Amino acid sequence: MADNPIHDLPDDITGSSRRSFLKQSSVLAAISLTPKSVVHAAENGFDEKIAGVFEKMPLNVTINGVQQKLSVEPRVTLLDLLREQLHLTGTKKGCDHGQCGACTVFVNGKRVNSCLTLAVTTEAKQVTTIEGLADGENLHPMQEAFIEFDGFQCGYCTPGQIMSAVACVREGHANTPGQVREYMSGNICRCGAYSNIVDAVMNAKQGGKKI
Repeated sequence: MADNPIHDLPDDITGSSRRSFLKQSSVLAAISLTPKSVVHAAENGFDEKIAGVFEKMPLNVTINGVQQKLSVEPRVTLLDLLREQLHLTGTKKGCDHGQCGACTVFVNGKRVNSCLTLAVTTEAKQVTTIEGLADGENLHPMQEAFIEFDGFQCGYCTPGQIMSAVACVREGHANTPGQVREYMSGNICRCGAYSNIVDAVMNAKQGGKKI
């Protein structure tokens, strides 16, 4: 294994000298990992171009049928935009790594994990959250089915479960209980209400109402 230069410092380099050395080493390491284009821009006095990467960008998106003209940082996820900027907190932040499905929403009618979707990628698109499923005070048939068949316990995963359940039906993947289990396997229920969820989805599909 290669020698560690920090551990090999002479004994007389202590206190502030040692800290200064470590800081300089960190700066050099950071520069070495910085893209050449960014370093070139900085060397030529274009620091404002670097800063501009982190500035907010305009975003025009339709969310639950309402046109939104927003301003977001390029790094902001759709999930954080919905919850923190628009206060649509029905969409839940579970794992924040795309592994639990609690943040499922529709973008142009297709389900996505909003925690893995950058908000800026939804420019000029249609986003539907759990708040947009109901028709005013009238619940969506899938919401009604989840209530009737006790398709939840703590309820934290329920918005994502319902969004995926609607998607399963619309995609034609809810013809059998086995299909429902397979195509909703990305939605985790830590309370273990899976059998009731499957019953709710099958009932909603067979109920004759438009999903």
